[in-house]
Amino acid sequence: MQKKTLLDGQKIQITIKRLCHQLIENHDDFANTVLIGIQPRGIFLADRIQQELQAILKKKKILKGNLDITFFRDDFRRKDGLVTASSNSIDFIIEGKKVILIDDVLWTGRTIRAALDALLAYGRPEKVELLVLIDRRFSRHLPIEPDYIGHQVDSLNSQQVKVTWATEGAEDKVILLSEKQ
Repeated sequence: MQKKTLLDGQKIQITIKRLCHQLIENHDDFANTVLIGIQPRGIFLADRIQQELQAILKKKKILKGNLDITFFRDDFRRKDGLVTASSNSIDFIIEGKKVILIDDVLWTGRTIRAALDALLAYGRPEKVELLVLIDRRFSRHLPIEPDYIGHQVDSLNSQQVKVTWATEGAEDKVILLSEKQ
């Protein structure tokens, strides 16, 4: 496997700060806006976004939840073995609120479609926006585009984008994996 680093340490922190300032431009004090991290990988980015927003806005409580989409995916029955779901942790109603869905990598759009379906169990939001750290822009199966993008990458379907976080015991890093040719 060949590895190419797309983002690491300081670049990821700068990207997160930039995304937070874009969110503040559009959502002001977050009085009517909530963050929802898509499990399993989007919750790490959602945590970092929430922490950074609270550091910038001082004393503002930013609501954040974690959304499991396991049984809303269109491919969950195709997987071998038992499928295990994570627990949702959304302790607020999203009815009439602006929701920012957060995921680490946007690839085909199927995860986001499943998240939109799962989100309706918590009410009907006024508006839903999408924030992603990495946008693999030429691989969509569905017409879904992010509102906030950390970094865009043009990649082949045979390549993988892997995001690791310091909170998982690794380092903050985004790498592009390719087969050796």
